[in-house]
Amino acid sequence: MLWRYVLLFIAVISSSLSVILIRMSPTNPIVLSAFRLLVASVLLFPVFWLEWKKHRGGFTRQHWLRTLPPSLLLAVHFASWAFGARLTSAAQASLIVNLVPVAMPFLLHWLVNERINRIEVTGTVIAIGGIILVTAPGAFAGGGDFIGNAICFGSMLLVAGYVALGRRNRDFPSLWLYVIPIYFQAGLICLAASIPWLGKFGLGTTQDWIWIFALACIPTITGHTLLNYSVRHLRGQLVGLAFAAQFIFPTIIAYFLFHERPASLFYAASVIVLAGIALVVFSAPTPPPPAVE
Repeated sequence: MLWRYVLLFIAVISSSLSVILIRMSPTNPIVLSAFRLLVASVLLFPVFWLEWKKHRGGFTRQHWLRTLPPSLLLAVHFASWAFGARLTSAAQASLIVNLVPVAMPFLLHWLVNERINRIEVTGTVIAIGGIILVTAPGAFAGGGDFIGNAICFGSMLLVAGYVALGRRNRDFPSLWLYVIPIYFQAGLICLAASIPWLGKFGLGTTQDWIWIFALACIPTITGHTLLNYSVRHLRGQLVGLAFAAQFIFPTIIAYFLFHERPASLFYAASVIVLAGIALVVFSAPTPPPPAVE
């Protein structure tokens, strides 16, 4: 049982490094997102091939068509996240994008008619209040932090929609037959959107590809894979809170790499946001068990 908690910790660390790697990369955000997803798809293709051969009878054209909406959401999320993460601090970007547990009950209510209780609404209001507290100074000062925070908030809503669709698509014969086509299609969408900047990228430099492979292997493959594993083997409340708190790691790393020192207000807002997320997570009804793959 202990190793499952270790894997959850690795998932949180891997996912939290996304903002740091994006900030380190000089590549255009849309180009970066395209190649990040396509490289992940290529690396995971052997897994897809094995799963497709095992479940080819249960993986229909309708299954493939149902991967298109989440592919679009994931593509726009990655592109907007890469853009927004460069306009604000690593700490604020990570704090905002990990509000997914707060947005999820409302999206699930809309998509699959899951009921929302009053405590979830209260927790959401508290968490949004914390985000407003950390964003307000940038809004009044007219600085880039407000724009970056707003983009990260929109990006958070996109990934929350992606996760909510994953909940609705629980009947796929294999998790891999769901996520790998999504990675590939989202990569193609980003690639098409990045055409105006591809000429400048060319073949890319060695440094460009180091960050692309790092993003594909660490937060995309390792982070996403272990997150899906953790959700299936640990309490959802624990996984939700663990990922909501992952902004702590980028904050520490950004302090040493980028010399970013959050204002005192950030720490107060973080406590408020985590309190709101905790209310939402622990008040949520127990989800039905996942389908047997």
